[in-house]
Amino acid sequence: RGVRRRPRAPGHLQPAAQARLLRAPTPAPAPRRRPRGAGGVQKKLPEILDKIATDHPTQTLEVWFEDEARFGQKGTLTTVWADRGSRPRAPKQGGFQSLHLFTAVCPATGAAEGLIAEQVNADTTQKFLDLLSATLPPTTHVALVWDGAGYHTANDLVVPANLTLVPLPPRSPELNPVENLWHYLRSHYLSNRTYANLDAVESATAEAWRATCLGPERIQTVCACPYLKTGS
Repeated sequence: RGVRRRPRAPGHLQPAAQARLLRAPTPAPAPRRRPRGAGGVQKKLPEILDKIATDHPTQTLEVWFEDEARFGQKGTLTTVWADRGSRPRAPKQGGFQSLHLFTAVCPATGAAEGLIAEQVNADTTQKFLDLLSATLPPTTHVALVWDGAGYHTANDLVVPANLTLVPLPPRSPELNPVENLWHYLRSHYLSNRTYANLDAVESATAEAWRATCLGPERIQTVCACPYLKTGS
């Protein structure tokens, strides 16, 4: 369940009793068509959710949000505790190796699922949807809110039956609470450091995700979504 890591050759697999993060295999490149037009959440979200609930009367409706972010050797800096008047130093790497982290969260329950991948495209998006779908109880239907990126609306994307996709309005990242999660991960775990290689990036990203996203209370705080309650 949750964020999983890519399959390793025999002798390199790590125990995953508490792991919820999967590293996706490198997908084969394939041409994708541009997305068709999508609607938006805005003030219509209550009506959208009512329609989804009506279409699935025997299931409990949960609202999840999804986004992707890149983490890697292109380091970032954050504040640190230091003596007044001092000028503490911190490393800032300038490398180019990086990975992408897919994450979906439910602000109401604090649940989270994630996937580490080398590329962001429709193939990886499909894998993430399938993984998220497989973790849901049979009595739950999820309204998955995300942006209108091309790999989110590819024509050959197959949406699992227990998910309904709800697009955000264009150019409105502030409506996606997962953006707050990226800031939290960088400011608390993934800044002021360097990575020797891609495996080090993966390990650090997985550890940061698990330390944050396996605690429902923290997700409910970091990814709180006030407008979801008010419908504004």
